[in-house]
Amino acid sequence: MSKSVKRVTDALLAAGVGAEVVEMAEGTRTAEDAACAVGCGVDQIAKSIIFRAETSKRVVLFITAGGNRVDPAKASALAGEVLGKADADLIRAQTGFAIGGVAPLGHPGPIRAWFDPRLLDFDLVYAAAGSPRHIFGIRPDLLVRLSGAMPADFTA
Repeated sequence: MSKSVKRVTDALLAAGVGAEVVEMAEGTRTAEDAACAVGCGVDQIAKSIIFRAETSKRVVLFITAGGNRVDPAKASALAGEVLGKADADLIRAQTGFAIGGVAPLGHPGPIRAWFDPRLLDFDLVYAAAGSPRHIFGIRPDLLVRLSGAMPADFTA
């Protein structure tokens, strides 16, 4: 098990959540890939979208339903600063994960995060578990709590 996947597994265990991390043979780089691999609707995939805050130079996380897109203007308004594209090095440095496998929890430090209320429409959602091939299923209310994300409208 990779260090990234172990960090997610450890975070789930530490929170008392018995979510199983599963390796998907097909890979889960996109929400569509993940939905096909696990056999669910695309909106049940909790995407971790990372932006770079232009003033603070910190990453911010938007956990959104697989079929939704983050509206940059709404996201910037929530963050209170202009957001731009985060490069792979910044994402890895501040989240501990590579692009395609960014989990919504298990980061090395706190990250400001927001949560798409659309995910709360489901009994179970699936999120990246630290690699492009690993996911875990979790109740969305638990994901909100464990990620520290604030529910908000930030989608286009």
